Amino acid sequence: MATTLRLISGLASLSLVALLSACSGGGTTSKDGDAAPGKGVKPPDPFELNIHASGVSEEEFNNRFKDVLSKKFPHIKVTWLQTSGAGNTIKDYVARGEIPDIIRSISSTVGANYLDLGLGYDLNELVKKYDYDLSRFNPIFIDGFKQLTSQNGELYGLPVSPFFSRVLYYNKDLFDKFAQPYLKDGMTWDEVYEVARKMSRLEGGTNYRGLSAFVSTFLTYNEYSLPTLDPAKDALSGFDTWKKIFDNYIRFFQLPNNKILPTNTEEQKAFQKGNVAMHADIFSPYFDLSMIPNWDMVSVPVMEGAPKKIGIFPPGYLMITKQSKHKEEAFKVIMEMLGDDVQMRDARNGFLPTVASKEMMNVLGQDNQVLKTKNMKAVGYYEFAPLRPGREKGKAMIDTNVADTILRNEFFKAALGQEDVNTALRKADELLKQEAEKEKSKSK
Repeated sequence: MATTLRLISGLASLSLVALLSACSGGGTTSKDGDAAPGKGVKPPDPFELNIHASGVSEEEFNNRFKDVLSKKFPHIKVTWLQTSGAGNTIKDYVARGEIPDIIRSISSTVGANYLDLGLGYDLNELVKKYDYDLSRFNPIFIDGFKQLTSQNGELYGLPVSPFFSRVLYYNKDLFDKFAQPYLKDGMTWDEVYEVARKMSRLEGGTNYRGLSAFVSTFLTYNEYSLPTLDPAKDALSGFDTWKKIFDNYIRFFQLPNNKILPTNTEEQKAFQKGNVAMHADIFSPYFDLSMIPNWDMVSVPVMEGAPKKIGIFPPGYLMITKQSKHKEEAFKVIMEMLGDDVQMRDARNGFLPTVASKEMMNVLGQDNQVLKTKNMKAVGYYEFAPLRPGREKGKAMIDTNVADTILRNEFFKAALGQEDVNTALRKADELLKQEAEKEKSKSK
């Protein structure tokens, strides 16, 4: 999703400086060490290391990692492979026999784009050899990833930013226009509903909406960590909880003058145009709000009885292919990309760190000319919810994006008044069962 969003206006340059020691902080120290060769010692032979990172541009790689890697490993030419356009998916590279050394993928696509392609390589041996400290990461990213991808405790990847929290954006100019107090952190959806009710109006020939939303933030990134498809059976997961979620949000779009638009993108653009008071979305340094001169954000509101946690769009994972001839060097490169110096610099520019660091969260966005003026505490006001659980072993593996799209489409139908909530959820349940049957028939 992040790749569909434009860079925020004024995003600070992410130029990187060389590390001050042979090993970066935060767990990159190895037993062997990586000191420069001594006098008379032959330097390492040069070679090329290829990385396929779906969803991350070469420009971003250069800004965040290139200088650090080139200075740390001058003998390694790190090549960021083309991932956009026809013929550049990881499946295309594998089909051509051009298997990269490192792959970046999100947790929901690791099966199809890594394990199912026969690329899986367990990092546990290298973690042990280099005494790499996994506890430095937010545990939900390690434990959740293992739950989704491993059979016997294998560790196939390490988490890399960006990942995205949820927040509630608001247009201060509209709050001033209608003499409403600004939002604050820690609000409930019931409180926000009352604000939306007051702000949804037709005035001077202009329709002002109280709330818009990138609907995926309600559903896919929910605070319950509730998956669309039940992990244990071929059905919608948690029907009653989904009904609570649907009911909570759909009421906003039943307000006069606050009709929902048919797609995520249209809802997002509605807020960007400046006639919507509040907008629920992910927090992302890519999100362009330059057309709204006076915006801010608060913590994502909570539902009565729900966990006080922030559902997140999960991080990517850096994984080594078993076909790589440079596994140890690839692991050292990954360690460097995830080092504390790099993650601190990322955090100061608005990228959430995958390590559990209050220090980094406290300086989030401080080197970004736009974000440093905003309420950045909203981004981590609550704990992050765990990754959504995957399917149990032996169950039909439906593409997560397909399942989520089914549920999201039914939400829009209910929000547009085309179906009631119970009907929408029953249809989603039936469509998910049909998808499961399709997958079962493929394996026969």
